Parts: sequence; structure tokens; C-alpha cells
Amino acid sequence: MAASGNESRITLTRIAHVFYTHKEIDKAHQFLLDFGFQEIKRVGDDIYYRGTSSEPFVYCARQGEKDGFGGAAFVVESESDLFAATKLPGATEIYDLKDAPGGGRCVTFHDPIDKFPFHLVHGQKAHADEKVLPQLDYNFPTDKHRPGNKTQRFKKGPAPVHKLGHFGMCVTNFAKAFEFYTTRFNFKPSDLIHDSTGRDITTFLHLDRGSEMVDHHCFFFFEGPRSHVHHSSFETHDFDTQVLGHDWLRSKGYENCWGVGRHIMGSQIFDYWFDTSRFIIEHYVDGDLVNDQHPTNRSLATPDNLHVWGPDLPPTFLQ
Repeated sequence: MAASGNESRITLTRIAHVFYTHKEIDKAHQFLLDFGFQEIKRVGDDIYYRGTSSEPFVYCARQGEKDGFGGAAFVVESESDLFAATKLPGATEIYDLKDAPGGGRCVTFHDPIDKFPFHLVHGQKAHADEKVLPQLDYNFPTDKHRPGNKTQRFKKGPAPVHKLGHFGMCVTNFAKAFEFYTTRFNFKPSDLIHDSTGRDITTFLHLDRGSEMVDHHCFFFFEGPRSHVHHSSFETHDFDTQVLGHDWLRSKGYENCWGVGRHIMGSQIFDYWFDTSRFIIEHYVDGDLVNDQHPTNRSLATPDNLHVWGPDLPPTFLQ
């Protein structure tokens, strides 16, 4: 059912950042630098990281007694949307983000089924120094774009993170979660995956911004016996950058989870890694864009519907 009355739909404009708590913060910090984040600010036990985009920060690492996921944040369209968020389940009052890069104001609520935190922000100030990396020219068999006598040369190092693209959760009741997020917010399914009985068990959600093009998904969830974060995903510059980052992480002794490969739903090239706290974090490039003309695709869950090329799907990936 659609939200109505005191439950008006809250309009989101983009995904903003994620929070993780790490028991061994120094190891986590080094991994994040090797993954391609830039440290931007430290406040108490919090370390904030940005990417190459103008967004004030995309990841916050917190020192704590136990490793844990602290939720993702989305930007709301207006002050009235932020006020409406105070009526959500377990929501806080509006509070100032006085210590966070970019400032702004926030409301935190908790998922009504599985109780994980979810943050809604407004009024953040963007960075003025967005870094634009060069776009390379490629030669194809019958279409040569790169001038003669010009080489492609690369420097080994981390793959710079550009922005947070999406995050995913395992939820214990798919139907209730789907109803909540698609009625209370402008989330719309790009893809739905069903089991052999026809029951939907996974969704990839984009933000419905009308004719505006947006990422194929910024939030996904699937049903399982225990609620937990699955992964957070960050866009990097291009395929060469991504694979350079893959080799850099491998050379540092970190554990690859899955990749490099090409997804089917969303089309992006993926590369998943375990951080030092065993959370999964992804680099991606070349994702699909959709708008209100994109039909929701519905497909059967199979071992082969997540990728078209790359290593075999690890048997524990969707646990």
C-alpha cells in the first residue's frame, strides 16, 4: 500500500556514505588507504574518508569494542523530508552533524524488521575540489581513437574511490522490507529475483527521480535467516584503474572475495574484497543508468544470473 496521511513518502536524491565500526582500527585504516580512500578528518574515535567526487565523505570508520555495520546514509530532497523522517520507526529527532565533514543535519531511524540503522541527511556542503581523472582513448580493431606514437602507461597503486554507489543487506522478511522501502521512500525496483515457487527474494532498487538518469541500484537486499550487511560498493574511475587496484590489494596480501567479473543485473564490472574485519567491500566500474522509462525486470534465482564472465560464484557469497 502507498504511504499516506502521516506517512508521506520521503524523497531521496542520492546515497551518501556508510559507517563501520572496527575493533582493530589501525589495520582497517591501512586497508582503506590501500583500497583507494582519502582520509579527510579525524574526530575522537572516528576517521572520515572521501573519494575523488565533491561529496564531503563517503565512509566513516569508528573505533569500537566489536566490528559492526553502522548503517548507510541517503540525502533527502528537502527540510520537510527530513522532518517527515522523524516519524519513521525508532527515529531520532533532527540533530546536527557538527563533527562530520560537510556538516548538515541528520535523522537516524531503524529498519522496522531487522533494526539496522539507516541515516537521512540534508544540508551537507560539497567539496569544491572534485578531482577529474583523465579519460583514456582506446583502439578497437576497426576504430582507432588513440593517436599514433602515443602509448598507454600506468602507475601501480590503489584504485581511487570516486563515490559510494550502493550497499546491500540480508533481511529476514523480504516482503515486509520491500513494502516498507518502496512505499515510504522513492525506491523503485530495477530488478526482482524470485525463487522456484515464484516468491520474490532479492531486489535491486534505484531512486525514482522521474526522467533523471540514476544508478541501476543504490540499495539491494535479499532474504536470509540472519540479518547482516552484505557489502558496500564504491565506484572507481575505469577498468584499468580497477585492475591496477586489484593487483595492488593482492600485492599487499589482502583476501579477494570475488572478481574481477561482469555482473548481469546492473552490468557493472565488479571486484569484491574482504577488509581486515571481514566485511565485504567492492570496487565497480561501468554500471547501468536508468530512469522512469526502465521496466522492472523479474528473473529466476540461479547460480549463473549474477555474472556473465569472471570467476565462479563463491558458494558462501550470498550467505
